[in-house]
Amino acid sequence: MSEKFNVLSIDGGGIRGIFPAVILAEIEKELKEKGKKDWQIYQNVNLIFGTSTGGILALALSLGIPASRIKDLYFENAKKIFGNRRNKFCSLFGATHKRNSLEKLIVEIFQENHGGKIPLLKDCKVPVAVSVYDLHKGCPSVLKSMYHPRFTRDPNLPLFKAALSTSSAPTYFDPYSSESYLDLDGNNVDFKYKVDGGVWANNPSLIALIEAQKAFKKELKDINLLSIGTGQSVFLEENRTKRFGIYYWVLSKKKRIIELFMQGQSQQAENLISLLKNGIDKAEPDNFGYLRLNTTFAKEEDAIQMDEVNKDRLALLEQRALSVYAQYKNEIFNLFNINNL
Repeated sequence: MSEKFNVLSIDGGGIRGIFPAVILAEIEKELKEKGKKDWQIYQNVNLIFGTSTGGILALALSLGIPASRIKDLYFENAKKIFGNRRNKFCSLFGATHKRNSLEKLIVEIFQENHGGKIPLLKDCKVPVAVSVYDLHKGCPSVLKSMYHPRFTRDPNLPLFKAALSTSSAPTYFDPYSSESYLDLDGNNVDFKYKVDGGVWANNPSLIALIEAQKAFKKELKDINLLSIGTGQSVFLEENRTKRFGIYYWVLSKKKRIIELFMQGQSQQAENLISLLKNGIDKAEPDNFGYLRLNTTFAKEEDAIQMDEVNKDRLALLEQRALSVYAQYKNEIFNLFNINNL
């Protein structure tokens, strides 16, 4: 029997990245406590794919940064990242938040884990990819580390720039631009006006599955896919039957239209993965290994916003993650065949 190819996919969702970070930190904690030498996530997967906050997590994990470190960064710095909210009037003409604090934090943690130097995509210890959208060219794009001979465009891209690009959610942060860099062939690569890949791939699991097939020449039956969300909401408030105007969708603090678009894509990717796995009506036997971890905010008032800063609410999200991990721990370890320590 051929060796399984383990894929980790992480959704976007702003500060709700705490949810996957907690689950991944618990996996690493358990492996370490049981004495497994290769206890870090990157040592147990063959490909990591992420979008937005999931992209930041993917890049950090691929560099060898423990998931607990990213979890702590989110908890300790939520106010630094999202506490500088502009008022509604100013938000009509610019993004709600400035990215200075987020950029500083990401640069520091990446350098801290790379000998004080700024790591590049080619420095990642495991194949990694993150989704972005290129406003300058008007097309979706995926930034990839050097895991295929034809992937010569991105390996020299500084890792923090990939992280800031994939997490530049429209209305939350301005599009990300920086100076150009050289690809592996010595050509100049412009790097302008990148926005959050969540506008087209908030749940990148389907792309990750195809990447495993095409870039790594793996058959479906040889792939194991762990996909982790960041929470999904029920949008319709009780008793609301009208007044779905601009304020409801865009101008309120909740920015429902952004959440709706990203969540809709995420759920459809999940539906298509399920169809590939078991066919219509789940009539087929498993075509590949797959586990989806997520949580649902059944009432809109319970939903955690992407730029939430209240520590008590973030702690509730952590408890949800711990509960999901406890429920699916055995399935996670069975999926990646890391039970035999």
